[in-house]
Amino acid sequence: MSSDMTSPVRYGTSLNQRKDSVFCWRDFLKLVCHPLSDVLPHWPSCPMDFREVAATYARETKWLFIRITEAILESLGLWGATTEEKTEEDDEILKQFHDGSQLMVVNCFPPCPEPDLTLGMPPHSDYGFLTLLLQDEVEGLQIQYKGKWITVEPMPNSFVVNVGDHLEIFSNGRYKSVLHRVFVNPAKPRLSVASLHSLPFNCMVGPSPKLIDQVNPRRYKDTDFATFLEYISSCEPKKKNFLESRKLT
Repeated sequence: MSSDMTSPVRYGTSLNQRKDSVFCWRDFLKLVCHPLSDVLPHWPSCPMDFREVAATYARETKWLFIRITEAILESLGLWGATTEEKTEEDDEILKQFHDGSQLMVVNCFPPCPEPDLTLGMPPHSDYGFLTLLLQDEVEGLQIQYKGKWITVEPMPNSFVVNVGDHLEIFSNGRYKSVLHRVFVNPAKPRLSVASLHSLPFNCMVGPSPKLIDQVNPRRYKDTDFATFLEYISSCEPKKKNFLESRKLT
């Protein structure tokens, strides 16, 4: 167990066990997945096939993330879908995502005898670009839509794709990060695996210059992973408060 948020492997409970005033009903294992060859020796070696299975999962989810990101960049007019439309600048944008950060979070939400008194995770948005979530058949994930909490029904063999804060900033607000939470079950445990993807940890994230003009002025400050770590180390994360701190007034 470690409170060092830069560690390649972390086990813990709640959301931020150093700052949370009330602990959430959750245990987690976090694995940094990029660069894979560097972090793999730090991953748990037991069960014996864990590293092989988790590494394969990390590579496949990275491939899926890149495919979805291509579609998002195309929808924003920032990437050509065909060879004739592509430019060197387009390829450079995508290369940054190929070399980007990837974090795998395995969540366990045990049965809770008094589920009305706690949450598996409090309302929050993910700090990255996209999160690919694999969940079991037990309900728990809720997203906020028009001020109401909507339960995301688990679908076998599918991923839930959450827009993160970095995509909202990068798109200058055209995409909105998803406020979500997890409720707990009184009888059944729930497992989920979240793959959080973004630009490299040392990269500044800001609105794409191509999405800023007189009609659509810059709406967000530039940010990076170090700024995010400093922010959540100094306060208890709530809702979308980090993203709010990045907005220009």
